[in-house]
Amino acid sequence: MNIIISVGIWLASGLLTILLFLVVFILNILLFPFDKKKKFTHRQCFWWSDLVIALNPYWSLKVSGLQHIDHRKTYVIIANHQSMADIVALYQTKMQFKWVAKASLFEVPFIGWCLSLIKHIKLTRGDFSSIKEIYQEAKEWLRKEMSVLFFPEGTRSSSDEMGEFQNGAFKLAIREKKPILPICLKGTHAAIPKGSWIFKTKVAAKVMVLEPVSTADFGPGDFALLRDTVRARIQEALFLE
Repeated sequence: MNIIISVGIWLASGLLTILLFLVVFILNILLFPFDKKKKFTHRQCFWWSDLVIALNPYWSLKVSGLQHIDHRKTYVIIANHQSMADIVALYQTKMQFKWVAKASLFEVPFIGWCLSLIKHIKLTRGDFSSIKEIYQEAKEWLRKEMSVLFFPEGTRSSSDEMGEFQNGAFKLAIREKKPILPICLKGTHAAIPKGSWIFKTKVAAKVMVLEPVSTADFGPGDFALLRDTVRARIQEALFLE
């Protein structure tokens, strides 16, 4: 039975992703002169996320803290990273933002092509010039009043234990005087089977939007303090029941 259900989940998710790509592709052409920030095409990912979650009987996702989001403000969004399911989960915030995502994700058929069409930010790991470019691109989006989402661990963790946070996003937030919006992802590391395509166990995952952290009182040399403050808040949320 698990095999049959798993086949159905992957098939439905794949078809939904193809449909998302087709919708984004068509809208990208039709709205090209009017949707420079790709807000309308980004919004299509919301219904895709809703359906992918609803059609997976093994997933239970609880979203909390949405009251902390002021959709009129621009944030540097900081989230811990546990699995590819984080992409689906974070669209449940219904926020406008640009991902900073590794280049290999942009090569994944359909979902990666959507990321390119919506103008998310591509990071090539180990390429210093790419790292400089992504912060320049992130700065430009922030100045256009578009939030930018970073996974500062740099790679996925295989459990609820977080890795160390890198400094770049925090330096950027201070320099651009943008508040940080911390988001805690819990349980998504188990949402996609490892070493198998068969779903076997039910997963209760959480997306917890935490209270924003103002950068107004942080100077350029305070990035480590800001980094550690945000990491501690996410770490604390991870271990709340």
